[in-house]
Amino acid sequence: MNPENTVKNILIAIKQFIEDNSFSINENRYQIQYKSDGSPVTAADVLLENKIRDFLQGFDLPITLIGEESFDHKTLEKLEYVAILDPIDGTENFCSGFKEWGVSLGIWHHQEHLGSLLMMPEFGLSLMTGDTCEKVPFSRITGFSSSYHDAIATGIKDAVEYRVMGCAVYNIYNVIRGSFCRFINPKGAYIWDLLPGLMLALEHGCEVLLDDEPFYGGFLDPTRKYRVDIRHRYDLHSG
Repeated sequence: MNPENTVKNILIAIKQFIEDNSFSINENRYQIQYKSDGSPVTAADVLLENKIRDFLQGFDLPITLIGEESFDHKTLEKLEYVAILDPIDGTENFCSGFKEWGVSLGIWHHQEHLGSLLMMPEFGLSLMTGDTCEKVPFSRITGFSSSYHDAIATGIKDAVEYRVMGCAVYNIYNVIRGSFCRFINPKGAYIWDLLPGLMLALEHGCEVLLDDEPFYGGFLDPTRKYRVDIRHRYDLHSG
């Protein structure tokens, strides 16, 4: 068994699975509760995470899920094959009726990255490990996270153009393709928000800083947040 080929098939199957479950996702879109930190979680977040966990059990690999809505520190005791999942990234957008939300999924084996998927179902957009991506020739736009930090105010003042979209999947995808020249989250986010996208950004030649230090890939601690700064390298496809 080749784990990388198996994981590619899993990512393709998960993408199709999410598309096939679009009705049940939308049916639970406006059933909203609020977490202890004040952020929203919908019945769709929980439903999709549970469905993906169950779906993963149908494959040969013994995959343990680390998901935003169900993460348990005890999970860290059995990390062989691990799936990192944010079932609905940009929940505030999602439950407000916007299309700018996404799914973030990465699969690892003993801390070796096997494959990742970013998906924005309502735009019909996705990117997974091994895919090509048509690049935008140049952009002046810097994307900022929607979790306020004083550094964002400074960054907005200094940026030529800026956007605050409220979805890490959207932001990272657009840095990878060059529609954003840069994405900055100075407050920090957990690995289910970031890690699959960061691995895809590295695959496509982006420069990535975590906590102000260069990041070259690797599994990250799911119990803490990381500040991130991603830049698109236009020199890789200039002319």
